[in-house]
Amino acid sequence: MLTPAELVWLLAAVSKGDELAFERLYAATRAKLFGVVLRILRRQDLAEEVIQEAYVKIWNSAGQFNPAVASPITWMVSIARNRAIDVVRKRGEVSIEEEPAALDVAADTPDPLARREMTEELTRLLECVGRLEPDRQKLVLLAYYNGWSRDQLAAKFETPVNTVKTWLRRSLLDVRECLGLA
Repeated sequence: MLTPAELVWLLAAVSKGDELAFERLYAATRAKLFGVVLRILRRQDLAEEVIQEAYVKIWNSAGQFNPAVASPITWMVSIARNRAIDVVRKRGEVSIEEEPAALDVAADTPDPLARREMTEELTRLLECVGRLEPDRQKLVLLAYYNGWSRDQLAAKFETPVNTVKTWLRRSLLDVRECLGLA
């Protein structure tokens, strides 16, 4: 996660039409915004649509962001959250009054206990990924940490896309088994 100052800078660049800044902003904030939206909608397909709409609005409204009024992440979360609430109201599936947690905004930083648990989980995850063959480690990290597409991975490893899919699937199954999630 970037610092609030970096996010302010990125939003300023986005307001001037800087697409690379928007990509960085998206990469740094997508997980948090998606988590908020998914908690409200409880459906991944709807959450993905709402996130897309939220980022379009962020792109179009970046010039209206005022760091004196709110932190960048709070401003972006409120855009995504409000859009998710609109979808809930429109669909009529769940009343916001029945979902008080939907109105909560996650903290910018985890509490110390959550941070320790995250560190322990990350350590376990890295140990499990470390047990994979070196090429499979690289494949998994490029795919899930760097966000490479299967086509990019296929070109990098000089292998057909279907083979890359199989390698990723098997590697993830091995990691899940190592973590005791299988």
